[in-house]
Amino acid sequence: MNYRRLGGSGLKVSEISLGSWLTYGGYVERENAVHSIRKAYELGINFFDTANVYERGEAEKVVGETLKDYPRESYVLATKVFGNMGDGPNDRGLSRKHITEQCHASLQRLGHDYIDLYYCHRFSPETPIEETLRALDDLIRQGKVLYVGVSQWTAAQMQAAVGVADRYLLDRIVVNQPVYNMFDRYIEDEVIPLGETYGIGQVVYSPLAQGLLTGKYKSLTDIPSDSRAAKLNWDDKKINDQKLEQVQQLQQIADEAGLSLTHLALAWILRQPNVSSALVGASRPEQVEQNAGASGVTLSSDVVEAIEKVLSSEK
Repeated sequence: MNYRRLGGSGLKVSEISLGSWLTYGGYVERENAVHSIRKAYELGINFFDTANVYERGEAEKVVGETLKDYPRESYVLATKVFGNMGDGPNDRGLSRKHITEQCHASLQRLGHDYIDLYYCHRFSPETPIEETLRALDDLIRQGKVLYVGVSQWTAAQMQAAVGVADRYLLDRIVVNQPVYNMFDRYIEDEVIPLGETYGIGQVVYSPLAQGLLTGKYKSLTDIPSDSRAAKLNWDDKKINDQKLEQVQQLQQIADEAGLSLTHLALAWILRQPNVSSALVGASRPEQVEQNAGASGVTLSSDVVEAIEKVLSSEK
């Protein structure tokens, strides 16, 4: 497993990280979740991601309890704050009250003394950025949080956050967690350039386009009604006959390069220096092992050019 700096910080995280969205504490049986986390750790993955809203805290419990079997200094644990955690008017968002209360609640569920990376799960237009960053800075000063990140913020929102942090000498955000894969490349235009300028790394999720880039779906009828993929509510923009045809072309490129399609897709993402880690999900240990094998894979310029030709054919 190779490791990269988390944005401009000195913290090093594995190129492949393990997430728990729609899986641990919910869709995936606890035994498989525990075995997947343990397999990831054995393979050198040191970066584990969860959130308070994933199964209303149950994912945090599974991840936290499993990781307590290992030395605390040997892994990086991330969780998030923003989403609904109750029915009250202050049970969501990025106010000082919600951030503080949810940080304490997450620490209790995780069974840990501190969170390595605490994300603002989304941007809150209802809360001044200064209030949010001051609350996070307080948690850092208290030793409850070590680093701060955001998820799915625009380049303009992140730039505003950097400006506020610098103006008031608050801790800067060091990472953003956006969607990024061969079929969703919006961060290349503004987000990655901004990240390179301000030391904000990208920890990308859905790197395999929710399973589409594994090559296991040959047609629209291949998705079992009771599968995790079916629960994602794909629309015709995310999966259609044209994308399935492109996947088959990408599979040919992978075959010629001596790679699996999964490794091709992940290595394509990791070609970006501003990407700190590719966040994968796994319902079985075997999937973790397969994904982890993409670390260290380098694509030749010819392969990258061939991929670009396939992707540019999208209408």
